[in-house]
Amino acid sequence: MARILESTYLQGPAGRLEALHEGPGEHSRIVRVAVICHPHPLHGGTMHNKVVFRMARAARQAGSAVIRFNFRGVGASQGQYDEGRGEQDDLRAAIAYAHDRYPGLPLVLGGFSFGSRVALRVSCGEPGVERVVSVGTPVEHFDWTFLSGCACPKQFVHSTNDQFGLRPTMEKVFASAADPKGLKWVESADHFFVDALEALEEAAHLAVVEDFG
Repeated sequence: MARILESTYLQGPAGRLEALHEGPGEHSRIVRVAVICHPHPLHGGTMHNKVVFRMARAARQAGSAVIRFNFRGVGASQGQYDEGRGEQDDLRAAIAYAHDRYPGLPLVLGGFSFGSRVALRVSCGEPGVERVVSVGTPVEHFDWTFLSGCACPKQFVHSTNDQFGLRPTMEKVFASAADPKGLKWVESADHFFVDALEALEEAAHLAVVEDFG
């Protein structure tokens, strides 16, 4: 059965944002909508990143419609990189599109690396987010103390050998984050899950559907 795959543009605060709208199949029941953020714009991150693609496929397999988009200044998206501030507004524009396209459906946010920080930041202040799936959270950088006051359900998926998020640091950040939360480790050689994309996809699928407990 063919899946839905549409190229589109969203209206963002700095101009149009290039996006992909995906669904699990033409006649499949859609039970939620997921909006997924890509890694760092200044280091080659786009919505076509391999990890982002795997996250999107995992969400589709869980019955989700998926919105992937390029942050400002990436690909055909207008605007310029804004150090994660304006990118949060880009995500809010994608959320508004998702709500308009799928009114009443639960919303999941996801992100990889830089995108995980953007997704976490927005989810903590955005009403109606069912959960956020944070993959490859770059905990060796930035201040993560905001997670202690973030009541949005959070699922972290992390490589056992992430050079931008060492295991002791990830465990410390996770311990300080407010409940509800979950942490799934994927045995892999690096931040990009280069040798473990199948295992990453499986973990991301569970992160979308699994109950917190």
